[in-house]
Amino acid sequence: MYSGKTLLVTGGTGSFGKAFIRRVLAKHNPRKLIVYSRDELKQYEMDQEFSGEERLRFFIGDVRDLERLKLAFRGVDFVVHAAALKQVPAAEYNPMECIKTNIHGAENVLNAAIATGVEKIVALSTDKAANPINLYGATKLASDKLFVAANNIAGGMRTRFSVVRYGNVVGSRGSVVPFFRSLVAAGKTELPITDPRMTRFWITLEQGVDFVLQAFARMHGGEIFVPKIPSALIPDLATAIAPNLPHRTVGIRPGEKLHEIMVSIEDARSTYEFDTYFKILPQIHQWSTDPLRIGNGKPCPDGFAYSSDTNKEWMQPDELTAWVRSEYGG
Repeated sequence: MYSGKTLLVTGGTGSFGKAFIRRVLAKHNPRKLIVYSRDELKQYEMDQEFSGEERLRFFIGDVRDLERLKLAFRGVDFVVHAAALKQVPAAEYNPMECIKTNIHGAENVLNAAIATGVEKIVALSTDKAANPINLYGATKLASDKLFVAANNIAGGMRTRFSVVRYGNVVGSRGSVVPFFRSLVAAGKTELPITDPRMTRFWITLEQGVDFVLQAFARMHGGEIFVPKIPSALIPDLATAIAPNLPHRTVGIRPGEKLHEIMVSIEDARSTYEFDTYFKILPQIHQWSTDPLRIGNGKPCPDGFAYSSDTNKEWMQPDELTAWVRSEYGG
């Protein structure tokens, strides 16, 4: 599917972008891979890491800049939209900056894609976009809605848009895992826990990359794909990282949830279950009853919600220890 194709990743110097590019270069045979981001230092460092890779290109630009996106998207077949401001507290204190990147930037990406004839775009979302209580989640929900509606805007043109929504990424820089590990490395005698009841969905970077690649193959346009992934208690994760350190409860930060949801009760009415994932279909144009989009999916029952506290799959401390070691070593 990707052989001889040109792919572009917005926010391509981030944790996901680097893992995605590494996987595509190793396992597929693209004609060209373009990293689109605004940080020249990270691009330089990434260029050094992938030294000698002739299929890799770097494009400095911001998703807030529509004209720059149009230039970058020329001749591109597939786009992964990973650029976003993701830090919950920073978004609460800098709301307009978050809106400019996560909402206006998303609008620019879809408009540039339609204008240049990109074939398929998958936008990365987050569990915080389902029933959001913080600004970051609200901006990502708005972004999700834009990408779903973009299929209607594109009309008879070939460009199609879908969304991938998943939980916390073990191997990403913004995860609590490197934060806990940094505290251990600094010789701290305890780990701060926001609430001992807190649960989160967890996925590795490699699993996230694979799921996005699968979404390109599965999409018809307008779907929100949600992987079935395990939940874990935050105290269990802390124990897996530092078995001998006690925990100190510090309270939930502004904008945090006790548990995360990836399919809400309201979404479940147009959600279909598959062996390894859920597919939320839009209700515009009766796409939620479209046999092509439904495929062999099973409709979710009334009252269903995919939440980190009621998840059927859980990771225990020993499993979490093995998982963290596989991602970070040691």
